[in-house]
Amino acid sequence: MRTQAGFGRRAGALITAAAAMGAVATLPGQAAAAPGQSPVAAPGRAAADGGGLPPYAFDSAAQPVRGAASSADAARLRTGQTYRDTLKKDGKVYYRVDLDDKRNAYVSVVAVPKTGGKVEYGDGFKVSMQDTSGTECGYQQVNFTSAEYTRPLAAYARRTVNADSSSCQDAGAYYVLVERESKATSSPDDWELEIRYVTEPGLKKAGPAKLPEVWASGTPAPPTGGPTPRQGGSGIHDATSLTQGEWRSDIRPGQTLFYRVPVDWGQQLFASAELGSSASGDEYIGSALILSLENPALGHVDENTASYNGKPSTLALDALRPVAHENRTSYQDATSGMRFAGWYYLSATLNPAVAEEYGDKPVPLTLRVSVRGDAKPGPGYDGDPGPFTVTADDKEAAANGASAARAAEPNGSMQVVAVAGIGSGTALLLGLGAWTLVARRRAA
Repeated sequence: MRTQAGFGRRAGALITAAAAMGAVATLPGQAAAAPGQSPVAAPGRAAADGGGLPPYAFDSAAQPVRGAASSADAARLRTGQTYRDTLKKDGKVYYRVDLDDKRNAYVSVVAVPKTGGKVEYGDGFKVSMQDTSGTECGYQQVNFTSAEYTRPLAAYARRTVNADSSSCQDAGAYYVLVERESKATSSPDDWELEIRYVTEPGLKKAGPAKLPEVWASGTPAPPTGGPTPRQGGSGIHDATSLTQGEWRSDIRPGQTLFYRVPVDWGQQLFASAELGSSASGDEYIGSALILSLENPALGHVDENTASYNGKPSTLALDALRPVAHENRTSYQDATSGMRFAGWYYLSATLNPAVAEEYGDKPVPLTLRVSVRGDAKPGPGYDGDPGPFTVTADDKEAAANGASAARAAEPNGSMQVVAVAGIGSGTALLLGLGAWTLVARRRAA
């Protein structure tokens, strides 16, 4: 009996060790998948870990940079790189980019105020690009409006090569200016900045330069069939990939969740959000939920808000034009922002006031995403489109719910996970086989 017990303990230890190795096969932050399904983050997991809200997930590869008070001292940004900086209240900082006369340039800024800080109507920031004479090439300004609570804000500056324009067309140094505006009663905390610089090739041959007067502006029926669990990320860098469908998350008061959807040339994106009902309370909260949309260069496109009184509450983004190169000729952000194919980013923020009336607990959030139309050929870039395209890997990531960070990892890291999973299974089988063989010999 002691011998059999010894065999049992050794077998149990072997099984436990093998099972621990097998745990590597489940990716961090994901729930184990049912057979035939891809692993997805369990709803409410990010909200349930710890007492506080998950912080904004900055790009782990971002390099520190310090904006200068003068353009003469501006630090140079390099294309394809992400940077981190801070911006003081009513601060004003410069960065530098060196541009050629062939590629369009976009410098985006995601401003991350301190969670729970105080902001007033009109607080926000402006990001612009200027040439060495101070001529403004392109800018965007974003502000807190009726939703007067802190959340990440995104905007971009741009320089577009245009044969019909006489300004900002030469190669050379350009300056990116970021200016923050805050009311006297707003929190004095610094805002953290995540800065990205990307370029877009010109066209081999000029395409249409005029917007179609007629386009399909009707909103399609939202997808049905019931929501699938897919928890949002905590930043642009780890935004959860979505495709067409209904997607279920949990969101806590004061929290912002991030998602991304691949939208190809000629396709239209439609998105709506629903807050689930509460079991108690009926207090009215204005601007309880805000849904924002940014394009592949992280330029702001559109947003909408919804109130909440404990009953189901729904909001939808306005109907947007199909993705087309000629959309950039418009002066409206909601149209010019739909200027290229790639990943479009959705973010949902829940008003912290919900906690005061309904408790600081997760509220069910359902996103309904529709992508209408077949993909069309691109405009004919004269070079690598970079992020301004939709690849087969992008579509697979959207179908599987991979986060932006996970999808960007080299294949090697995924192979290590796969090998670990296979190795643990092999070790388990070999261990059980050896234990059975020894047990039979001892019994004989």
